[in-house]
Amino acid sequence: MKASKLFVLFLFLFILTVPTFAQGTATPGAPVDLKPLIPMAMAVASGLCALGQGKAVASSAEAIARNPGAAGAIRFALILGLVLIESLALYTLVVVFRS
Repeated sequence: MKASKLFVLFLFLFILTVPTFAQGTATPGAPVDLKPLIPMAMAVASGLCALGQGKAVASSAEAIARNPGAAGAIRFALILGLVLIESLALYTLVVVFRS
């Protein structure tokens, strides 16, 4: 399982660096335009937020099943964590629309 995650990470990094090192018609020393990479960054951020939310919900459901007496505190921590995870996705959405 770890080898496949590592392969996906290296594949993503390889795909990300290809446009960076491509030769273009820009003059030397000119700033590099990274606007085409912004939608891909939004996709990565949204995907990782979804994975984080799924893990948080699964862990809280398991914790409530193990200790039903602490359901209120676990639910509060879950909702707070989901709000923070979702705010990351919304911040990246704002960055995409501002650029």
